[in-house]
Amino acid sequence: MINISTKKKRVVASFSNLPNDLQEQVKQKYPTGFNESMIRIDKPDGTFFYAVSYDTNEISYLVKINVKIDNASQDDDEKDFYEDDIKGADEIAPNSGDDDDDDM
Repeated sequence: MINISTKKKRVVASFSNLPNDLQEQVKQKYPTGFNESMIRIDKPDGTFFYAVSYDTNEISYLVKINVKIDNASQDDDEKDFYEDDIKGADEIAPNSGDDDDDDM
């Protein structure tokens, strides 16, 4: 018996560069989107990309998916959006003896 090993060709391609019919096949494989199936690929230069796998009879694809990453720094979370025109509880002066609670 002869053992013939046929290896599939491996291709890395951007989703947008795939032919339309192949794009549709990839979409059919992932009907609810790529979010749950994406893997992060780290490149030797320190950069990375996200991809999903797709196999045909002849080719094993690693399909790059464009992902928008939120690069907002934590400094943005601490911005003073209201500036100085709103006072905090510690800045509000106590009433000057005009308490309405004395009637109880």
